[in-house]
Amino acid sequence: MKKKFLVIIEIILIGVITFLLTYTNALSKIDYMARDMLYQMPRGIDNDIKIIGIDTKTLEEYGPLQTWSRSKYADLLDKLNADETSKPYVIGFDILFSGQIDDGDHLFAEAAAKYDNVVVVDQLIYSKRSERDENGVLYTPIEEVARPYSELDAVVKTGYSNVSPDSDGTVRRTLPTQSFEGKECQMFSKVMYDEYVNKKGIAPNEIPTDKTGRSIINYSGKPGDYELIPLCDVLEGRIDPRAFSDSIVFVGAYEQGMRDDFIVPNGGNTQMYGVEIHANIFQSFMEGRFAVNGSPLVLGVVFALAAMLVHLLFRKLRIWQSVIILVLVIAVEVFSLVKINEAGTSFFIIYLPLMLIISFIYSVGIHYILENAKRRRVLTAFKKYVAPQIVDEISKKGDFEIKLGGENRDIAVLFVDIRGFTTMSEALEPERVVEILNEYLSLTTKSIFDNSGTLDKFVGDATMAVFNSPFDLDDYEYKAVCAAMDIVKGGEALEKELLEKYGRSVGFGVGVHCGPAVVGNVGCEFRMDFTAIGDTVNTSARLEANAKKGQVLISDVLYERLKDRIEVNEIGQIPLKGKSNGVMVYEVTSVEKSPAQ
Repeated sequence: MKKKFLVIIEIILIGVITFLLTYTNALSKIDYMARDMLYQMPRGIDNDIKIIGIDTKTLEEYGPLQTWSRSKYADLLDKLNADETSKPYVIGFDILFSGQIDDGDHLFAEAAAKYDNVVVVDQLIYSKRSERDENGVLYTPIEEVARPYSELDAVVKTGYSNVSPDSDGTVRRTLPTQSFEGKECQMFSKVMYDEYVNKKGIAPNEIPTDKTGRSIINYSGKPGDYELIPLCDVLEGRIDPRAFSDSIVFVGAYEQGMRDDFIVPNGGNTQMYGVEIHANIFQSFMEGRFAVNGSPLVLGVVFALAAMLVHLLFRKLRIWQSVIILVLVIAVEVFSLVKINEAGTSFFIIYLPLMLIISFIYSVGIHYILENAKRRRVLTAFKKYVAPQIVDEISKKGDFEIKLGGENRDIAVLFVDIRGFTTMSEALEPERVVEILNEYLSLTTKSIFDNSGTLDKFVGDATMAVFNSPFDLDDYEYKAVCAAMDIVKGGEALEKELLEKYGRSVGFGVGVHCGPAVVGNVGCEFRMDFTAIGDTVNTSARLEANAKKGQVLISDVLYERLKDRIEVNEIGQIPLKGKSNGVMVYEVTSVEKSPAQ
């Protein structure tokens, strides 16, 4: 009952913690990393999207950007639009053309007016202080819009180039539209997309946004994936303009010194240029592949219920089964959330796997602690029956398996009985009888354990011990005889002590035999006893019954195994109850002690 109550408390705690972590997105930075890795896998770039870059090669050929005349851009437009049948659908300049420079300004504006496929960027200037709208949503007000020089601004469509990094500096979201002074401003790539669908005569895709107006960018390519053509190669005629037929062209900075590169989810240690980000956003518009954050409340409830159920399974199943459940549930969760993200809803991903791993580790730890405690209890119990040094050695080796249900073993069996105990018990008070009995039984137990035997049972004033059960024991026949002799010799000293103390004394009669026996659990479902049964046990008991005070009797079978190590007196063949033929019996008079003894 106590264990069940503990598991219920654990399940509730797992559920509550999982819900709170998910609902609050408490580990947002770690979750960003996981979502970036799983949601932002490269999907393949559209080869119709091309980037004409102001790269290192172009800067080396033409010099610093600020020294250029804008007539170069006019030349670019003329080259790309030279053939009406093979010109690009739209050409977007991710360059802020602010202020007047030279006569090239007029040429560029004139060329842009001549062609109907040109889009340039403006830039939003935000306030340094955030505010809340009427719904309580935090936003940063726009103070002004930095627009292209007036002649160009009058003849082209514009869109803002601003990107908004998340709190960790990574560009994951876009604001397709924003309002300023009652007018709607659109993002550069959104304006280009609108021009593209106009030219193609197709319906635009709907773009989902959250309550702040943002959409999550599902990047199609990593930094450097889109085809880059150096601007100088186009202007110098090294690239055939027909290569841009029916394409979408972005023109922008492609060199680190121009400070237009950003951290992106799939970039690793490589940053992505702003023009590449706009190309990725444009492709997401084309494919309708944006996402918005799903409800953390719904996700928290689902994660909490799943974590509670799996924790319950962890507490019931074996470790290998729990491992399978853990891997399977995490795999299903990741696969499902990736597919849901592709369908347009992005959910936090780490909290269920995190809690499942914690739950698994906890469950394994609890299992280990409980198993260790159970093992210690069993070992402690065994020490009451088996020599403690054997139990300790087995515990160290981890060899702790007993075959339940019975097995055949060759064992040595020792029976010892107190001679004269009945007469003594009738003459003394019960307390004294028990005290004397405990003294004798302590002696027999110590002698058995000192020789690595197993105490099988006490039967009144008799003791039964086995050697080589339940664990394997080297030289068990010899150790059984040594234990018998230790009992007899110890009994002599104890006899004198009790004679002085109580005026009464008793002695031991011991029988030892060896041979095959069945050892195992004997009894019923609610009461079992691990013991040995068979003729070997019966013969040992009969030998003990024939032993006189201070006498150790062994069988001829045992004598044959130990005759070089013990000294005996031959008693002769005597009849034993339950046997049709007599048994040759020997009295052990001394034992040759080995160095280990």
